[in-house]
Amino acid sequence: MIAQAVDPSLATEVIAHIETQIDSARRLLGSVLAQGVAIRSRDVEGVLAHLTDLKTEMARRAGLERTRGELLARAGRALGVEAAGVTLEAMTSLMPEADADRALRLSSELKGLLAEIAREHGINRALMRQELAFLDHLVRLIGQQPEGGYAAHGGNERAAPFHRVLDTQA
Repeated sequence: MIAQAVDPSLATEVIAHIETQIDSARRLLGSVLAQGVAIRSRDVEGVLAHLTDLKTEMARRAGLERTRGELLARAGRALGVEAAGVTLEAMTSLMPEADADRALRLSSELKGLLAEIAREHGINRALMRQELAFLDHLVRLIGQQPEGGYAAHGGNERAAPFHRVLDTQA
C-alpha cells in the first residue's frame, strides 16, 4: 500500500464520532440496566418506559450510522478502497500518530460498552421470557386449561384429549 497523506480533519471527525457513539452507548446501557431492574421488580410501567428510551436511543444511533458511513466513504477514497473495506486500523494510517492511538483506545472502549449492552440485553430477554412463561402458567391454571408440553402419562396434553367412550344411562 502506498503511504497516504495525514488528514488531521479526518482524525478530528473520527474521534468526535467515536466519542458520540460512546455517549450513545452509555445512554443505551443505562436504559438496559434500568429496564433489568424494572423487570426484576415486575414494574410493568417501568419496563415499558425503558423500552421507549431504548427505541429513542436506537433511532439516534441510526443517524450515527449514517455519519459512520460517510466517514468510511471519505477514508475509502483517500485509501483507494471501497468504504466497505475500510477498517479503523486502515483509517488510522491517515491520522497523526497521537490521534490514531486515541481513536483506537476509544474504539476499544466502545466495543466493551457494546458487548456489555448485548450481555445485559440478553439477560433482560431471558428474564422477560421467564416472567411470561410464569404468567402463561398462571393464566392456564385460572382458566383450567391444560399445560402445553408433555403430560404425566408421557403424551402431549393437546394430542391426547379426554374422550368419553360410553355414555349410557340405566
